[in-house]
Amino acid sequence: MHQNNQIDELERSQIMAIAQQFSPQKQITHIKPFGIGNINDTFLVSLQEAADQSFILQRINTKVFHEPKLVMQNMRVYTNHVRDRLQNQPLERRWDIPNILPTQQGQDYWQTESGEFWRSLSFIAGSQSFDVMENIEQAREVGYALGTFHHLTSDLVPERLADTLEGFHITPRYLRQYQEALAKEHFKRSPEVDYCLKFVGDRKGLAHILEDAKAAGKLPLRTMHGDPKVNNILFDRQTQLAVSVVDLDTVKSGLVHYDIGDCLRSGCNPVGEETNQWEDVQFDTELCQGILQGYLSMAQSFLSEHDYAYIYDAVRVITFELGLRFLTDYLVGNIYFHVKYPEHNLLRSLVQFRLVSSIESQQSVINKIIKDIQQ
Repeated sequence: MHQNNQIDELERSQIMAIAQQFSPQKQITHIKPFGIGNINDTFLVSLQEAADQSFILQRINTKVFHEPKLVMQNMRVYTNHVRDRLQNQPLERRWDIPNILPTQQGQDYWQTESGEFWRSLSFIAGSQSFDVMENIEQAREVGYALGTFHHLTSDLVPERLADTLEGFHITPRYLRQYQEALAKEHFKRSPEVDYCLKFVGDRKGLAHILEDAKAAGKLPLRTMHGDPKVNNILFDRQTQLAVSVVDLDTVKSGLVHYDIGDCLRSGCNPVGEETNQWEDVQFDTELCQGILQGYLSMAQSFLSEHDYAYIYDAVRVITFELGLRFLTDYLVGNIYFHVKYPEHNLLRSLVQFRLVSSIESQQSVINKIIKDIQQ
């Protein structure tokens, strides 16, 4: 099912029955689609008693996550580690980690007879998310949130995490998949498609920068979030401060540079990645400065000289990578990302490639921001 804002009655009753597995003693009053995720289907479940908080119910996309039990295992490893860390070294402000809610049998997931895989998480009360940054204060908070995530996991041994998405954020692999799609598929040519094909052809070398640095021992494996885009950061509605990083399915061992780059990619595009006006897309260096200030306020404790040296490349590479993934999915018939119309992934790729161009045109400004914050 592709996420939308409507649930038909048959599906509502099915989802209600699944929600009841995670909350057998409580009266469910309302279920509605929640968020705008491209992969899983997410619902907010409301309970009758005001004292009982709402909770999140998610259907995991098993076409993407082939071993959802390992996804839950990683989530347990992460949440247990961070809770222990916060108990021993508390932060000076609010920071919440979603709780995994068990079924009445004590499992942290529910599997239907047809093989659907569902899980439930606590709802972070009094919080909200944003699809685009509205000001530099929000940008600093987004950076702080990612810096806090990396800070709290900097002593989590990456090998404790299963590789739930083999090849995820390994940019050369996405380039190979694109080249295979190009060789096999018969797709409709258009000026937009031709623009994308040329764009990728001119920048193939980008795909190897971070992986080459890893192979050379310049960038170590750490715990990464995998998808720290802006709307995965929750803000306290009262204080407007970041209080949580959610959507933990992609937590695994990897390069934190993919996270840093992805956070900047999504946070510094004021028109958002779903805009129809792709030619108007610009990378906002003021928001970039805000995010990096917030990030480095927490991350300076573990970053090396090499880490700083690859931040600019990280922004460019991950933006190129996402554009490549959207384009490949378009070429093979939209089988990975949820789409609302056939050209949706093509438009998404145009947005990302335009952002790459804007990043490249401001290389000296971005590098100066990194240097000034580092000092």
